[in-house]
Amino acid sequence: MRRIGAVDAVVVLWAIIGAHLLRFGLTSAGTNPIAGTSMASYVTVSTLLPCLWWFMLGAWGTRETRVLGAGPEEYKRVFAASLWLFGAVAIVSYAFQLDLARGYVGIAFPTGTLGLIAGRWILRQHLSLERSHGGSASRILVVGGAAAVGHLVQALQRHPHAGYLPVALHIPGHDDQSVTGIPDLPLLGSAQTVESIQQAVAVCGADAVAITTGVRLSPLIMRQLGWALSTSGTDLILAPALTDIAGPRIHTRPVAGLPLIHVTTPRLEGGKRVAKRLFDMSLSGILLLFFAPLMALVAVFIKGDSRGPVFFKQDRVGVLGEPFRMYKFRSMGVDAEARLPELQTDNDGSGLLFKLKSDPRVTRVGAILRRFSIDELPQLINVLNGEMSLVGPRPPLPAEVADYEDHVRRRLLVKPGLTGLWQVSGRSNLSWQDSVRLDLYYVENWSMTGDMVILIRTIRAVLQRDGAY
Repeated sequence: MRRIGAVDAVVVLWAIIGAHLLRFGLTSAGTNPIAGTSMASYVTVSTLLPCLWWFMLGAWGTRETRVLGAGPEEYKRVFAASLWLFGAVAIVSYAFQLDLARGYVGIAFPTGTLGLIAGRWILRQHLSLERSHGGSASRILVVGGAAAVGHLVQALQRHPHAGYLPVALHIPGHDDQSVTGIPDLPLLGSAQTVESIQQAVAVCGADAVAITTGVRLSPLIMRQLGWALSTSGTDLILAPALTDIAGPRIHTRPVAGLPLIHVTTPRLEGGKRVAKRLFDMSLSGILLLFFAPLMALVAVFIKGDSRGPVFFKQDRVGVLGEPFRMYKFRSMGVDAEARLPELQTDNDGSGLLFKLKSDPRVTRVGAILRRFSIDELPQLINVLNGEMSLVGPRPPLPAEVADYEDHVRRRLLVKPGLTGLWQVSGRSNLSWQDSVRLDLYYVENWSMTGDMVILIRTIRAVLQRDGAY
């Protein structure tokens, strides 16, 4: 928080002073009174505005620890605080008929806001690095049933950048000294009382208590626990049995003193479906034109490297189980499908996925194409035809779909994508379970904003080449 405060101060000073110098230069114009008043000058405004901006950021809660490190809430608050400040400046200028230079405000507001968000992003990378090594995180005592506790701990450990570090367990009714699957965390209590939980907090030095499902605590005990924890400055966190739910889908509504949680389901229909299709058509068309010279060059190299067609065509399963023909640049020999049975025993993939890190069927040019994901560029044709989307689950093979469990078939509710959460989260290095989890998360939490974020992350994933084989 101290680092953020210092960076905020530097950025707002840079934005206001820079706007002052760009608008008025080093002449005396900036010291002239603002039109409509004989007292205030731009030097006065440039002195007061950074202070107001810095305090506004604090008043809007942009430096609260619970919004730092993960999620968009921190960025939203920074933008809202800046917008309200300059909105107030505009209202005051209008109300008192002050002719504040539009160029001055037009430079200060966007440059300062973008600078603040950029500064927060840089600090977030540093914070995530610290949290990945166990620092700058809240120490959590997890309370709940054995199965629910294990699930919550594993979820928090998968995402250390969120800033929650499980340090101990409290499982009412559990007598063992450890929980299967989580041997590193001590069990500090099994009694279903406020005193037992308080004692566990004191022993492990927890900053917060996370209560999940599987434990029977009456409303009275929960209220008493909240009072007891508040006196010691310990946070109380409730973790309901909801998994893979994005923040925008959750809405809390207090009713009769009860915090009712509403979970909405995003539906890709109507205007949203049209918007996604228009976005796919326009961007895929632009990308095809942009990459046309590269694709032509790749075609020449493929023909010169090995015999066979330039494109590899394969039947895949699309939205609602509809089959389609997917296009890729050929990266293997023409006999690749015939040689598949003899390689099944050497599978490096997981579950239904077949992958080989050193596939003997891959050609020399094909190895380069796969390393940089260039072989997937012809799928832009599928996107333009409406068979695929730019972002979505991985397009499965018919043989994979035939072996799907019932819950996995929800992947087919949206069009398969050229890229997706699977692509930006490790690709072939992921287990089958993680691949399914990411695809289902996308289906359940689809949004245009999420698609934009995935497309941006795809650029980094392609450059890093992690899991590309």
